[in-house]
Amino acid sequence: MERVDGIGGFFFTARDPAGLARWYAVHLGIDEVPTSYDAEVWTQAAGETVFAPFPEGVGDDAPIGPTGWGINFRVSDLPAMAAQLRAAGIEVAVDPTEYPNGWFAQLADPEGNAIQLWQPI
Repeated sequence: MERVDGIGGFFFTARDPAGLARWYAVHLGIDEVPTSYDAEVWTQAAGETVFAPFPEGVGDDAPIGPTGWGINFRVSDLPAMAAQLRAAGIEVAVDPTEYPNGWFAQLADPEGNAIQLWQPI
């Protein structure tokens, strides 16, 4: 299964945090939120990342901005990842342009959050 290669850390609110965490685990290969400090976290190519959806209305204590968000995940094989997501019924728009830094695709998670996939050159 193709997996995203990594991010540094990302925290956000969700209407259904557990369900959204499962979606990211099933479709992008990101491990669900650990249930204890002894549990292993998602390990990416460049290091560890905690991927933790927060419930809506969490307040000012969460590392979340006042507006919406988008995230970019690195992938090793964009065509394979796009095909895998499409096979699961997820709409993926692959940009046919090769940019100086790689190839890109756009999709959304079940709550409508913007996701960009990037295959670096």
